[in-house]
Amino acid sequence: MPTSFEKRRAELGDRLRRLRVDAGFETGKDFAKAIGWNAPKVSKIENGRQTVGDDDLDAWVAAVGGPPELAEQLREQLVEVRDAHASWKDKVREGHRARQEESIAREARALRIRAVDLRIVSGLLQTPEYARHTLLAHARIHGGDQDITEAVRARMQRQQILYEPGRTIELLTSEAALRYPNAPRDVMIAQVHKLLALLGTPNIRFGIIPADVVVPYPVTADFWVVDDVAMVETPEGEHIASDVDPYHEVADLLWTVAAEGDAARAVLLRALDALTRAAPPD
Repeated sequence: MPTSFEKRRAELGDRLRRLRVDAGFETGKDFAKAIGWNAPKVSKIENGRQTVGDDDLDAWVAAVGGPPELAEQLREQLVEVRDAHASWKDKVREGHRARQEESIAREARALRIRAVDLRIVSGLLQTPEYARHTLLAHARIHGGDQDITEAVRARMQRQQILYEPGRTIELLTSEAALRYPNAPRDVMIAQVHKLLALLGTPNIRFGIIPADVVVPYPVTADFWVVDDVAMVETPEGEHIASDVDPYHEVADLLWTVAAEGDAARAVLLRALDALTRAAPPD
């Protein structure tokens, strides 16, 4: 499932390859020798595995004898590639509140939201303390810890859409997200109680994948589909994909093994029992 970033980078790489061939360089090795690079670099750029740099782009255009207007077109295409990928450090440089408010605005306009969060409880379902621990863990790697309290408040504000009619909201998590907690046990116990209380809420489809089922698709990154845009979260950044069909297909597969209703309650109670028994005595 290529993201918009990966697709645009591949398109730019293919365009550069065609320019190289049209200029008379039959192989990437010949071109690399002429431009003073190593052959693997040319191959990675042309095959969309490496983003070309500004200086690299200028050198490429000069080597193929391209006019100034070609260089300008390619620079614009490179800007589109970069715009499709936003690193977490860039997004949270001024703090995490702005990122949460961005989600508020996006989700307020949405008619359909599908979240697949198998490693963490969905932000729309988090308690304030769970959200705090999640955002602080994120800030330890990417920065932006100066406004965590405001960010938590904004994340709680996002949850108002759960009670507004007119939307389809599907939130899928896993038992593993509760069995491998990212917060202290008392926070996790409160979080499970909140999930139990939300079962049966109108307009919300909540599912949890039990730890003992065979997952029909190996999900390597959590993702959200908000109307016609998919957002894929990785440790590096948030990737935006405009082709949402593959993400819907994966979500549909995962829902076939998810516990819902009373079955979901049973999974949550099992997780709650494990957390409670593991808690130290008073």
